[in-house]
Amino acid sequence: DPLRLPAATLAEPRRRRLRERPKLNLPQPLPVAAAAAAMSQKKSRGGAAAGDDADELSRSPLQAVLLADSFTLKFRPITLERPKVLLPLVNVPMIDYTLSWLETSGVEEVFVFCSAHAQQVKEHLEEAGWTGKPAAREMAVTAVESHDAISAGDALRVMYGRGIINGDFVLISGDTISNMSLKDALQEHKDRRKKDPLAVMTMIIKHSKPSILTHQTRLGNDEIVMAIAPETKELLYYEDKADNSHLCVTIDKDILANNPTLQLHNNMEDCYIDICSPEVLSLFTDNFDYQHLRRHFVKGLLVDDIMGYKIYTHEIRSSYAARIDNFRSYDAVSKDIIQRWTYPMVPDVLSFGNCHEMKLHRQGIYKASDVTLSHSAQIGANSVIGNATSIGEQCKISNSVIGEGCSIGKNVLIHGSYIWDNVIIEDGCKVSNSLVCDDVHLKAGAIVEPGCILSFKIKVGKNVVVPAYSKVSLLNKPSNEDSDEELEYADTNSGITDSPPFSISKSNADHPTIICEDDDLGASETGTSGVLGYIWASGDTGIQDEWRQSIAPIPKEKLQELQHAVSFDDDEGSEEDLNNRPSEADHDNDSEISVVEDDDYTKFEKEVEETFQRALDGVHQDNLILEINALRLSYSLQHADCAGAVFYSIMRGALVAAQSTNDNLLKTTADALAKWKDLLRNYTKTVDEEMEILLKFEEMCQDITKEFSPLFSKVLPYLYDKDVVSEDAILRWAEEKENADESDKVFVKQSDAFIKFFMISTLLSEGMIQTACLVFII
Repeated sequence: DPLRLPAATLAEPRRRRLRERPKLNLPQPLPVAAAAAAMSQKKSRGGAAAGDDADELSRSPLQAVLLADSFTLKFRPITLERPKVLLPLVNVPMIDYTLSWLETSGVEEVFVFCSAHAQQVKEHLEEAGWTGKPAAREMAVTAVESHDAISAGDALRVMYGRGIINGDFVLISGDTISNMSLKDALQEHKDRRKKDPLAVMTMIIKHSKPSILTHQTRLGNDEIVMAIAPETKELLYYEDKADNSHLCVTIDKDILANNPTLQLHNNMEDCYIDICSPEVLSLFTDNFDYQHLRRHFVKGLLVDDIMGYKIYTHEIRSSYAARIDNFRSYDAVSKDIIQRWTYPMVPDVLSFGNCHEMKLHRQGIYKASDVTLSHSAQIGANSVIGNATSIGEQCKISNSVIGEGCSIGKNVLIHGSYIWDNVIIEDGCKVSNSLVCDDVHLKAGAIVEPGCILSFKIKVGKNVVVPAYSKVSLLNKPSNEDSDEELEYADTNSGITDSPPFSISKSNADHPTIICEDDDLGASETGTSGVLGYIWASGDTGIQDEWRQSIAPIPKEKLQELQHAVSFDDDEGSEEDLNNRPSEADHDNDSEISVVEDDDYTKFEKEVEETFQRALDGVHQDNLILEINALRLSYSLQHADCAGAVFYSIMRGALVAAQSTNDNLLKTTADALAKWKDLLRNYTKTVDEEMEILLKFEEMCQDITKEFSPLFSKVLPYLYDKDVVSEDAILRWAEEKENADESDKVFVKQSDAFIKFFMISTLLSEGMIQTACLVFII
């Protein structure tokens, strides 16, 4: 989708404005492209020449560089004790997903770059069978260690110095999950390299429209603005720090002058999977200012008009790829894995080292073989229970992942949370939308409010409430954090601040009090009167912005506040927008506009389905409506469009549920419509909107989900019974089909008896009972 530009520029489509743009007398580019091409042919210390014979390149093994250090601070305090790539994602270390994907993609040699906690990474690689003598794999994995690297740029400079990359290679972070096929992207990259040796990188991207309210994707990442040449897919512009306050971007005039057409996107997600030529390594070596892969390297090449190097994109459509960049993306990707969007990267298929086998049960519940589960305990949909875990009486667990060796007492409530290994949760505890690391101990009655991060070995006392968005660790917060968020330091023992240990205890006030050790704990046993540890203060933005990248859903109050701000902005610009909006005549005469609108609706429908999937994970219906309304505003669509999209999402969910549980499709459909009838009613206030439901159902039965085709006449009465569609809408739908082709009357004829019932009712109400009976008999 084109980015929303200031209202004054929205009078006509971008393509038309560019056509009418006055010619600019720009200076000719310097004659250096030929020199740069010649330089790219030279054989560097880091790899083979780009101009080598094609057959020789094809014979060289496909290599990959995997960065096992994220070089970020977003997962602190956890990453002070364990590297991010070894954090469990649905009970499997992140790096195992990445290595498995590389192996299935045909990569023959992987170099795992380790910096912080390098020894832990190397030990895991050996224990999981990736390295060492027991490794009986086709893919060779080698650890490359350097304690001097403090950025991705430093890591690639080390790789160049080792001289171990022999050709084109895949560059990926160890926190990336994917099931895409690399075949097409690799072939495109090689074909481009044959024609143009200056094409040094291909970036993998996918569609993911950000929320108009938060300007973030569902992974918690800020929206990215990209300009892409539609024919060649060359990346022309990249901005990951767009000015959302003014809803505009600044693009160099040379880009517009040199490219008659371009696509400006703010609906693309950067997957952080790159196919690179060996020149990429030498470019990092020649430019020590390149630290960040995107902010420095990609942007640097795009504005460098001397060397002339080019970056291209490859968009994936049906495959999955996502990088876990923050706690919100950790939550989103975990749910995607559980719901099998990442297949075959799912719990019951993957098996590494000492990981125990998982078995998939109904409603997306995964359980290991050695689980002790009380008869009265309830395990809700989309949950994972690890090996050697015991769950007591009257426990309720939903949309959560429980690790191995955990002990959960009686009457415990866990929702939307991630409990790692060897955690003890005593009777009556409540954990909501939080992350609890290994060896944490929650004593009886403890409450962990949404958004909390409890690092390793934290002990929470009896009846203690841990406030929302708290980050608690036994390690103090280092004071030497660099202002650049790209840097993560391997040495975590320096620069200790003086923030004291804290204890949280219940008080008569509405919020728990935080008490310093000197004030209250005294000689008390650790964890008895509170929590002994360090609470990490929020950054400059304060705790009010912690919701942006938290495991917890966005609070309803925050969504309402953001929606109010968007509505206010729309009201202010409405008059100007109306004056500049294309007329109906323009729409009739410009077929391209209608094609774009159809494409927009397809994308909107997909966005609504993804939003609806999150509701299945426990998002409140009011919040769901707010998010759907925000999507409707961002696509400039009507309530009727929402009705069709929401209905499609509900029916798709019912179909998936029936397929995964082998239940009767009609039963699961009836259950789904009964559960979400109020949501549908919110978008069916008029007969036209009800008609949209029927037309969408027809479309689904004919094309998208033909499994519903024989059930149309059985589902239609149910929609009427639940007040989703009215008698008027059904009769009007049948009336409009009277003069249609026979192929369009299939479902009207299938529902003939039900429609005649309404016709008789109408005639009865008009005092025409005899005629009605005659018609019915005929």
